[in-house]
Amino acid sequence: MPVIPTTPELSVIVIAIIAAVVMYILLRSIKKLIINTVTGLVVLIGANIVFGLGIAYTWIVFLVCAIGGIFGALLIILLNYLGIAF
Repeated sequence: MPVIPTTPELSVIVIAIIAAVVMYILLRSIKKLIINTVTGLVVLIGANIVFGLGIAYTWIVFLVCAIGGIFGALLIILLNYLGIAF
């Protein structure tokens, strides 16, 4: 005889599926954010070493690199070169 799940069991299954989907989406976006941060910081560190820019690594720099990636690092380098920030 097949076992028919009751309402509490169904709700737990539905909540577990929803939680799994949310965790998958969050982990996927965190993975992209980490990749952006690392690539941006590699470009920024390379520019600091090669050109001697003297850009300090603050939380704002990390945030710009995390959101913008390579383009964020280039923006920081440009702003430093123009004497506007960093």
